[in-house]
Amino acid sequence: MSSANDIVLFHKQDITPDTFAAPAERQLSGSCQQAVEMHYSDPTGQFHAGLWSGGVGAWRVKYTECEFCTLLEGYVRMHGDDGSVIEIRAGQHFVIPAGFEGVWEVIEPARKTFAVFEEDRLARKD
Repeated sequence: MSSANDIVLFHKQDITPDTFAAPAERQLSGSCQQAVEMHYSDPTGQFHAGLWSGGVGAWRVKYTECEFCTLLEGYVRMHGDDGSVIEIRAGQHFVIPAGFEGVWEVIEPARKTFAVFEEDRLARKD
């Protein structure tokens, strides 16, 4: 059984961000610089939560996981391979479903909280 002491408060943790750029073959524009502060991963390795930030740029994405986000700062645009486009601004909450393929475009430097769940690949029947 968990207790209140097991609750993870992001602002109470001192985490060094993992910085990186989208792989070169997926970059479309800009530097695609990003940083992740992983604040929680469950024992199964299927659920993760933290903070992400990204600089101006655009890169291709293919989601195998479901992700819930709150954009804290900035302005981003998601382009689906089906031609759909959605604009997301600071203060908005959104879910990116597993299976989404398209382009993640950062229009203004962005920062978001995220919670990711990826189905157990060993149990999944592809």
